[in-house]
Amino acid sequence: MKKASLLIQEIQTHKYNSIFKDVYVDEHLLSYQKERYVQAIEKFISLYGDQEVEIYSTPGRSEVCGNHTDHQHGEVLVAAINLDIIAVVAPTKETIKVLSDDYDIQGVNIKDLEKRDQEVESSEGLIRGVCARYQQLGYKIGGFNAYMTSDVLQGSGLSSSAAFEVVVGTILSGLYNNMSINPVTIAQVGQYSENVYFGKPCGLMDQCACSVGSLIHIDFQDNEHPIVNKIEVDFSEFKHSLCIVDVHASHADLTNDYASIPYEMKKVAQYFGKEVLRDVEEAEFYKKLPEVRTAINDRAVLRTIHLFEENKRVEKAVSALNDRDFDTFKKTIKASGESSFKYLQNIYSNHNTDQQAVSIALALSEDILGANGVCRIHGGGFAGTIQVFVEDEFVDTYQREIEKYFGEGSCHVLKVRKYGGMKVL
Repeated sequence: MKKASLLIQEIQTHKYNSIFKDVYVDEHLLSYQKERYVQAIEKFISLYGDQEVEIYSTPGRSEVCGNHTDHQHGEVLVAAINLDIIAVVAPTKETIKVLSDDYDIQGVNIKDLEKRDQEVESSEGLIRGVCARYQQLGYKIGGFNAYMTSDVLQGSGLSSSAAFEVVVGTILSGLYNNMSINPVTIAQVGQYSENVYFGKPCGLMDQCACSVGSLIHIDFQDNEHPIVNKIEVDFSEFKHSLCIVDVHASHADLTNDYASIPYEMKKVAQYFGKEVLRDVEEAEFYKKLPEVRTAINDRAVLRTIHLFEENKRVEKAVSALNDRDFDTFKKTIKASGESSFKYLQNIYSNHNTDQQAVSIALALSEDILGANGVCRIHGGGFAGTIQVFVEDEFVDTYQREIEKYFGEGSCHVLKVRKYGGMKVL
């Protein structure tokens, strides 16, 4: 730990330049990140005084393939990205107090970790849930004061909630457990908090990507012990960039739409006496498909078809990257997006068909890109963002054209970050 004012001085005298370059990948971001860290520390000092602090970071994530497969114990290909939450932190005794950008989160007393109904879908609930689960698992917990700032877009499909859970889990690992808690365990604790305390059913992909880092292939067949393999690939070697376009339609008020996907998939699994679709034989499903239509509904059947094929697409995309076959990879990504639109049906809410910002973004992107890239829905869906793989020489054109419709700064050109949740300074 170092005094906050000393850290500012050391950042401004370039002491940590190599660390910032290593973490954030893009050298063009160096001055921006240094200024961002300095401002965060200054804000911490104004809130809590010039104390000894540590700084933690957790990245957002970009789901590359495997749309809504994780909650069925399926497979995903996902990347940590160089947008993150940073937290300036000092330990205290019994209360966790966080100011997140301009949002003042109520203090959470770690002596009272019972679930509270009024904290459903709140940051307080996420903090309390992470602490409760750590305590259940036998890890040490304690209080802290923190100022957090995030450039992970809220409600955007870049996993702002997962990044928040993971940064809280990482801080507790660093302050009270010698940074010894396994990244997958931190992810599982975050998922528990989101499911039980926040009240949103989710799989483990988002938290895993934020916690582990890098481009990873995850197989959730054994959800307690997911198999995580890093894919040693940089998209720049294929002369392509990963872009995320914010369509400026928030995930807020879409929990029911989102929850209907795992609910319907699990209803199909239950028809076959299983908990999740990963345990259902595909041939058996098709054999009994007419019965399933009658017993459940057609949308559940279509979503199940998506699930079976999407798991295969993940394996195909991973093989293509390992074989350095980027054309096959792009075709697979495009097929994933088409399946999400047609069968998974998470592009817009059928409760509000007047608002179809994601559909508009996909249609415009296909028109702008032509043969210069591919696009798909990104993350949970219904709002948020789309993902685009664009040839490097066409990135400026695509960015300029798509921002005519969604505003300046809506198209983010991202890099894969090799670190997950971490202590930076």
